[in-house]
Amino acid sequence: MPRLEEHCWRRSCTSRVESKNYYRENWVASKAEEMMSIITSVLSNVYGSLHSVQTANLIRRGLVLFTVGVFLALVLNLLQVQRNVTLFPEEVMATLFSSAWWIPPCCGTAAAVVGLLYPCIDSHLGEPHKFKREWASVMRCIAVFVGINHASAKLDFANNVQLSLTLAALSLGLWWTFDRSRSGFGLGIGTAFLATVITQLLVYNGVYQYTYPDFLYVRSWLPCIFFSGGVTAGNIGRQLAMVSPVLGFREFEMAEILS
Repeated sequence: MPRLEEHCWRRSCTSRVESKNYYRENWVASKAEEMMSIITSVLSNVYGSLHSVQTANLIRRGLVLFTVGVFLALVLNLLQVQRNVTLFPEEVMATLFSSAWWIPPCCGTAAAVVGLLYPCIDSHLGEPHKFKREWASVMRCIAVFVGINHASAKLDFANNVQLSLTLAALSLGLWWTFDRSRSGFGLGIGTAFLATVITQLLVYNGVYQYTYPDFLYVRSWLPCIFFSGGVTAGNIGRQLAMVSPVLGFREFEMAEILS
């Protein structure tokens, strides 16, 4: 009998310990699950906030690039028209800026696309561009680009080949002075090729025309202008990409504080 009672007592103690361990394990598991759900919700909220901030920064950068492209298109196209480099129909010449309505938005869209592509390509290649990354350098690059356009309309050479070679040297000098990256050179070449083909198609269909064309309905120096324009838009886009993460982080902090 004493052995039987001792055996029953041991079994009851063992069952109590097991039940306590079972409840303790369930409690730990429930708390761990609760903590995981809290962490998951916090991370999803943070990711959503960061994603919205990145989207807002992308839209902001695109709008800035579009505005710059529209402004430069109006100014530079007016210069080309005044020097009789490009010819538009009479109804277009009677407008305020002597420019077709579709030129500024097309140039603005192209500047936005090229300017957003440059930092994306840099990030994809793992080669962040750090050469002369300040706004003063970007403004000088814009000034040189405007100067190259001015030279294409103002300089008089014996033939277009000499002018084209001069503008090609100036365009390469702009890239070497303000960029010096392989991605910048490649995107500049791609931009020049694509823009030149589109311009040739427009001229071929009679939308407008160039005086004294010597390269498939257009001037032979036109790819140089597009190349320098692509490098300039890329420099602006890179600089905006460097500034946007700081602004986005501050906006995210403000959103967290307000929430």
